[in-house]
Amino acid sequence: MKIRLLDIEGKSLGHIDIEDHLFGAAANQSLVHQVIVAQQANARQGTVGTKNRAAVAGGGRKPWRQKGTGRARHGSIRSPIWKGGGVVFGPSPRSYRQNTPKRMKNAALRSSISSKVRDGDLIVIDKFELEEIKTKNVAHVLKSLKVQGSVLLVADGAGTAVFKAARNINGVKLIPSHKLNSLDVLSKSKIVMTLDAVRNAESIWGLPFTRKKDVEAAKLIDEDLN
Repeated sequence: MKIRLLDIEGKSLGHIDIEDHLFGAAANQSLVHQVIVAQQANARQGTVGTKNRAAVAGGGRKPWRQKGTGRARHGSIRSPIWKGGGVVFGPSPRSYRQNTPKRMKNAALRSSISSKVRDGDLIVIDKFELEEIKTKNVAHVLKSLKVQGSVLLVADGAGTAVFKAARNINGVKLIPSHKLNSLDVLSKSKIVMTLDAVRNAESIWGLPFTRKKDVEAAKLIDEDLN
């Protein structure tokens, strides 16, 4: 398939071919949802902890006798109904990690970035270069590209000036092409990629995923046949 190529001033430079396997994949909402939920779960620390009535210090004796005081019966001041008592069903340290197969993550990324292409939210520029580190220069480029709202900037081949200048803009996130993921793609309204980033992404996720051992087995079979 083809997509329009722009320069940093927003002027058209014609069209380029992009790989259908990556940028023209079919939508799979259930798969994307499963992968994103797993990614968000893996980001959780799971270090929150509370004390139940057995872990709270004190409360070893009965606060007052059972009968004759006119007050309610209590066995410990560390009961959950007391101030400073234990917490009922509170969180405890745990791991929220979910293991997601590589095939699923790759397929979810292809589905996510293809949906951006169909919606016209993917912008490809030839290169992204700045002469000096100024945030207003990056803001001018985004304005020239008619980008409003949040944006995911995948600027492979750009210098350090771009990364230093763009990190001060709210709603702009910069990542290299090899760190593309479904969560970042779908959480931003627009994606701006350099031509180098497109080609690098195609080399990583463009071809169907094959296991290393499957490739080695195919080589052995070819050697036997020859």
